[in-house]
Amino acid sequence: IPNIPADAKWAQYGMAVAGGDGNGNVTNHLSYHAGLFFDDDQTVLIADSWNNRIMQWKPGDKNGQVVAGGKVQG
Repeated sequence: IPNIPADAKWAQYGMAVAGGDGNGNVTNHLSYHAGLFFDDDQTVLIADSWNNRIMQWKPGDKNGQVVAGGKVQG
């Protein structure tokens, strides 16, 4: 992730990089995301709390991949 200067100009409109189609439990939905992490390859990992899973999105992905959990609370 690049260093962002304090005086950076931001776009007025952004784009969804994960989820974006409302709540749910399929791989293109999230339900109460509780944290996220970006790695050096711009892969996004998201804690999807109400679905009890960690989801991963690589750049350009339309659907995430479950990398941990996803079955039951625990």
